[in-house]
Amino acid sequence: MHDATESDHPLAVRKETLHDQVASRVRDLIIEGILEPGSRIDESTLLRQLGVSRTPFRESLRTLAAEGLIEIRPSHGSRVRKLSPQEVQSMLEVLANLEALIGRLACERASDTEIDSMIDLHHRMIEYYRTRDRLPYYKLNQEFHSRLAALSGNSMLVEIQANIQARLKRIRFIGNGRSEHWAEAVSEHEEMVAALESRDGMRLSKIMERHLENTWQRVRNCI
Repeated sequence: MHDATESDHPLAVRKETLHDQVASRVRDLIIEGILEPGSRIDESTLLRQLGVSRTPFRESLRTLAAEGLIEIRPSHGSRVRKLSPQEVQSMLEVLANLEALIGRLACERASDTEIDSMIDLHHRMIEYYRTRDRLPYYKLNQEFHSRLAALSGNSMLVEIQANIQARLKRIRFIGNGRSEHWAEAVSEHEEMVAALESRDGMRLSKIMERHLENTWQRVRNCI
């Protein structure tokens, strides 16, 4: 017999999980476009599908609002945030320059073990690319950029990069929507890893900047 908070729906979150796991499920729905930009969040439907109570669900919404993925409007419910093309371009311009600096600092400051770990992460990401498993690939891609930021050894860079990256989650996902765009992004990541492995900071810096500039070209007609 099921507990009252459980559900047979495939999206169900079991009763022992915390609100951050609920947030992870809702975040994925936003990233994949199941919850469309600008759409109102139907709490009743999601509560039923996820099999959770209202309290952890609303805590998860606050988490996602802090990340810039949704907007909570008192007395009007919550909506998935819809970014304008101008907002996306502005954030990508800033992120391109941040990650250019991150690439240079990471080559200077990362240990050999840390670089080996990044290469391993890249290889795991490529395995998902080969099987065209897009969401797991995307999540490892996000982890790659976050961990590279951490290797810069600059806490302010990490904080700002994470803030912008969180707001662009859906945008970065749709950037790989076309097979040729995904192949281009993978090729750029291959270049990144080669530069990181050789500790060529200037080369990695240029690749990171170009990668973000190309991201705008890949998404500009999809927003």
